Amino acid sequence: MNKRPYHSALDMSSTQGLLVAQLKAAGIGHGEKLVLSNVELNIHEGQFTYLVGMTGSGKSSLLKTIFADLPLLSGDGHIFGYDLKNISRKNIPLLRRQIGIVFQDFQLLADRNVSDNLEFLLRATDWTDKLKIENRIWSVLNQVGIPNLLHRMPHEISGGEQQRVAIARALINSPKLLIADEPTGNLDPDTALDILELLFELSKEKKMAVIMATHDYRLIEDYPARVLRCAEGRLN
Repeated sequence: MNKRPYHSALDMSSTQGLLVAQLKAAGIGHGEKLVLSNVELNIHEGQFTYLVGMTGSGKSSLLKTIFADLPLLSGDGHIFGYDLKNISRKNIPLLRRQIGIVFQDFQLLADRNVSDNLEFLLRATDWTDKLKIENRIWSVLNQVGIPNLLHRMPHEISGGEQQRVAIARALINSPKLLIADEPTGNLDPDTALDILELLFELSKEKKMAVIMATHDYRLIEDYPARVLRCAEGRLN
């Protein structure tokens, strides 16, 4: 495996831009089960943050709370000005348009090619002009380095390429925050590093905040940045 260039944590995390997400004394969980308590979290634009912890420690619950898939159980939370304690159902889609989300299992539509996967999301977020849709699809695929896969089906491309499509989908509405929940979990080591390098580049070039949950400490060694740990019901 080729050695990747070393990236200092200062490259991504020391310069604080605008605050995009904040939790204060927050209780995180699902149903009535509290998994993290008294969470204090500030996320600034352009900041890269790793979220680590054992399975069941609350990583996914925290990420789901940030994009309003789980309610904030206690405390205060504001994401792009939306109050997570009082956000209305009709405003949740508006909040999520400002957040890109990447999952471990890609979640591409198997019966549609790459272009149609992206067009589906654009039309779901009120894009109607066909030329603008085509231009936007080409633009995000170019950003992630796969413009040549426009008409390929998901089963015709590799896992790494599928994850790049998933990242392109997350970028489709130019978010200032990207949430990645174990995005390299199903990838081989070299491909995982490629995907991480891409996320670092996007964070720096687009001033996009990235929160990435991972179990792979080797990635953190190769691309150091801010690390938050979920353990024993706390975020540290």
